[in-house]
Amino acid sequence: MWKALDENTILAWEMNGEPLPYLNGFPVRLIVPGWTATYWTKMITELNVVSKPWDGFWMRVAYRIPIGKFPEVDRFVSQERPTDTMTPITEMVVNSLMTNIKEGQRFKHGQAIEVKGIAWDSGRGIQLVEISTDGGYTWRDATLGKDYGNYSWRQFSYRFQPQKKGKYDVMARASNRAGSTQTFGLIWNPAGYHHNIVQKITVEVA
Repeated sequence: MWKALDENTILAWEMNGEPLPYLNGFPVRLIVPGWTATYWTKMITELNVVSKPWDGFWMRVAYRIPIGKFPEVDRFVSQERPTDTMTPITEMVVNSLMTNIKEGQRFKHGQAIEVKGIAWDSGRGIQLVEISTDGGYTWRDATLGKDYGNYSWRQFSYRFQPQKKGKYDVMARASNRAGSTQTFGLIWNPAGYHHNIVQKITVEVA
């Protein structure tokens, strides 16, 4: 109930002043900022309030992750039973993407390379994005763009001047204000949820 009654959780029937389009969930869609899209239910025609854990397949079996594996703050504890080893997926994990360079891209020697991208999390807020140009051996802080609010993407940029020809493994790693950061390996779970491995793109200077 506390999440349903949160001021940021809404039932949307309009978008940009017009009735919600069919593909966006007409007639009504649930919006749960910070939580995964499994809760952003489309085409709502009725609401049912239940007083015990729901046994439907998607809640009871499908959208679940191992308890204690992820740095979740918001747990859906009313959907857990004492013997459960799995809990419903809720918060999005901190993540980032580089958006302006691609694998194998070539640059001329002497040309500065600018890395741009976006970072996001569950709403705690992006605190830091770090960039490595040597495969993770050293890291430098990227410049963060304007903070548009807790649930908005945060743009970042970083400019560097390669000193020699060759391949450069460029990586981006985001951290949020709760102290969570991206991982270097997938945290195992049956469905492979919460994929937030640090992205690496190899570029070539020639």
